[in-house]
Amino acid sequence: MNPFENRDWFEGELFDGLSLDSFNLGNREFHKCVFRNCKFPETRWSRTRLDECVFEGCDLTRADPTTLSLRDVAFKSCKLMGIDFSNVGSHPHVSFEDCNLRYVSFVSVGLRKTPFKRCVITEANFFEADLAEANFDACQFADTRFEGCDLRKPRFRAAQGLFIDPSRNRVKDTRVPLETAILLATSLGMRVLGFTAPAEDETPG
Repeated sequence: MNPFENRDWFEGELFDGLSLDSFNLGNREFHKCVFRNCKFPETRWSRTRLDECVFEGCDLTRADPTTLSLRDVAFKSCKLMGIDFSNVGSHPHVSFEDCNLRYVSFVSVGLRKTPFKRCVITEANFFEADLAEANFDACQFADTRFEGCDLRKPRFRAAQGLFIDPSRNRVKDTRVPLETAILLATSLGMRVLGFTAPAEDETPG
C-alpha cells in the first residue's frame, strides 16, 4: 500500500520500511514526520515541503530534490549518493549525520552552519556554496572539490582526506586537521619536516 497516493498533506506520521523506486513525491507537505528505513531511490520531490522531518536509515540514491523546501530536516545514517542539491528551495535548513554523501553536488547553495557530522563525502562538488561556520567534524573526504566557497570559520575536526585550495575559496579562520595542512604544503612543492622521507629531511653538511 502506498500511503502517498491521493494525499498531499501529512503531519506527525511515521513511515517505516517503505519501498518506492522512482515515485513522484512532488507537490506534498510533510510536517513533523519521520521516515525510517525507507527506500526512495530516484524519487522526485519537486515543490514539496519538508518541515521538522527526520530521515533515519533511508536510501535516497539519485533522488531529485529540485525546488524541495527543507526546514529543520535531519538526515541520519542515510544513503544520499548521487543527489544534486543545487536546486533545492532557498535557504535550506538541514543536517547530515553518519550519511553517505558520495557523488553529491552543492552548487550555489546556502549551507551556513550546516552540520555534516561523520559523513562520507567522496567525489563530491561544493561550488560557490556558503559553508561559513559549517561543521564537518570526523567526515571522510576523497576527491571532493571546493571551489568559490565561503569557508570562513567552518570546523573540520578529525576530518580525513580533506584538501582545500585557498586560492579558490574564502578560508579566513578555516580550522583544518594537520593532515590537510600537510597536503596543502606538499601540493605547493614544500617538504614538511617529520612527514617526508628521512633522507629528504636531512640538511647537507
